[in-house]
Amino acid sequence: MEIVNRVAESDLTVLDLAALLGDAPVAELDLAPWLHRGLVLREKDFRAAAAAYDWAQHVGQHVALTCSTDALVPPWAWMLIATKLDGLAASVTVGDADDARRAHVARTLATFDAAPYRDRIVVVKGCGADKVPTSAYAEVLPRVMAVAKKVMYGEPCSSVPLWRRPAAVVS
Repeated sequence: MEIVNRVAESDLTVLDLAALLGDAPVAELDLAPWLHRGLVLREKDFRAAAAAYDWAQHVGQHVALTCSTDALVPPWAWMLIATKLDGLAASVTVGDADDARRAHVARTLATFDAAPYRDRIVVVKGCGADKVPTSAYAEVLPRVMAVAKKVMYGEPCSSVPLWRRPAAVVS
């Protein structure tokens, strides 16, 4: 008796958000150590700290600029750090690592091409995707629903149905 892989022979198309988002790591850069007593930004000292910092460690990373204290960091300071990361980091976001991941999802989905999913049964892969923010699943859904025949979540072998295109009304 021959074993048939019905999943491989099915009409399912898998959308893997982890693959779509890529493998670039996320790093947080805390500016508090660059502030006087962690609270006051002194321009000369801040610029000196930025000049002495090893920016090469952030090549290819999504960098989240944060401040772990309640300091009031002026907008120009975030901008100055962003200039140092320009051309090195994959992206720069002011916020924590989760903010950086969500911003990366938004940028990626802004250019997402849903055409390969037109009139297809789509399984949005969900297992083993720790680096994919939960919000990404809800954000990609309308884009896929606009073109797909049916959308499910999980793995092709065990998926949860989410949505099906309504049958066309014949008049």
